[in-house]
Amino acid sequence: MTDNLLQILNERGFVADCTNEQGLEKCLNSNTPVPIYIGFDCTAPSLHVGSLIQIMILRHVQQAGHKPIVLMGGGTTKIGDPSGKDASRQLLDDAAIAKNMAGIQKVFENFIEFEDEFNPSTTNAVMVNNDDWLKDINYIEFLRDYGRHFSVNKMLSRESVKLRLEREQPLTFLEFNYMIFQAYDFLELYRRHDCRVQIGGSDQWGNIVGGIELTRRMNSPAQIIMADEDGSEVELGGIEDRAKSLFGLTTPLLTTSSGAKMGKTANGAVWLNPDMLSPYDYWQFWRNTEDADVGRFLRLFTDLPLDEIAKLEALEGAEINQAKITLANEATALLHGSEEAQKAEATAQATFVEGGTSADLPTVELDSGELEAGIPAFKLFVEAGLAASGGEARRLIQGGGGKLNDDPISDPTTEITLADFKGEASIKLSAGKKKHVLIKAA
Repeated sequence: MTDNLLQILNERGFVADCTNEQGLEKCLNSNTPVPIYIGFDCTAPSLHVGSLIQIMILRHVQQAGHKPIVLMGGGTTKIGDPSGKDASRQLLDDAAIAKNMAGIQKVFENFIEFEDEFNPSTTNAVMVNNDDWLKDINYIEFLRDYGRHFSVNKMLSRESVKLRLEREQPLTFLEFNYMIFQAYDFLELYRRHDCRVQIGGSDQWGNIVGGIELTRRMNSPAQIIMADEDGSEVELGGIEDRAKSLFGLTTPLLTTSSGAKMGKTANGAVWLNPDMLSPYDYWQFWRNTEDADVGRFLRLFTDLPLDEIAKLEALEGAEINQAKITLANEATALLHGSEEAQKAEATAQATFVEGGTSADLPTVELDSGELEAGIPAFKLFVEAGLAASGGEARRLIQGGGGKLNDDPISDPTTEITLADFKGEASIKLSAGKKKHVLIKAA
């Protein structure tokens, strides 16, 4: 192996808990790539930046010479993970799940390299869908073969269940099954690909441990068959010893230094797909990082060497802004490419430092007839996505934070019309110093 993966993950701040750190380190020091999986349910058409910590781990897994497995939860999304949730997830049909999955899959190719068919000798990642083995399960047989290995007493003690019960919030029987199916995923990936490591967020600890316990109980020499190089099926040797070498690792619940949940802003989630959040807005999210978080985020969300990060982290005063720009450029380049990162920085430079209007700012097109009739300023701020509600927009404008072409708007009810364009193709609407949108007439 090229690098000590566990040491890298610890040094960069990815590790919260591990079922057996010494055993995992020994496993990862083998001479062949170790398959490691992380699961992602398909509850939205894009992942948000809160999932980026898992994606970056997959990147480190591959860079260290091991084999990432990206598990798409086409099956488990139909159930809904109760972990960390106060209420049941909205149930999605097959068409919605398929659409969400298609949107989510695009992101991973920016971070890791894939292969179409699983090859245990390469470090190329594979993407699998747990609906492939969950959709045809016979419920009676499944309960008999696997359900008997789960203690209801232990399931009730799991944090995801206990919190809902303590708060007297409903937990459906459907959701209660989620941990069993996630455990079964680990067993299936162990059988199919000799996968012995699962990584997830800290709220997944109980589910990961459940997968380890089920796989250990179900191991049998006849249950794990892999394809030889010539395509013939061969049984792996030493199965019982291999089943004992199963590991789980969790990542910390990521919050900002002010206590806010990572990936959430006043305007909603920070999506990873460019059709849901522009590369410029993504760049701005990182540029606006709190001073106390810069070093930590550089370690987690960039490929920069630790010694270079230490120098950036040591910057103080106004110089910390250069570290934030580096963070924004590096993080944006990983997701959207270097060209988009450079373009975003240039747009920010033109807009904030030089006081100009850049054509690369987020753009909202409005019907020219509507603009000709006039739109109250507070309403336009809502339509432009610069305020969540009319009340918020009114307060912004009354406080002097609402601007049109860099000039303060004095009255929330001021009518914005085509006359304000003054022959230009667009006008710039600003909320404070950092949020800007171009309004164009369609």
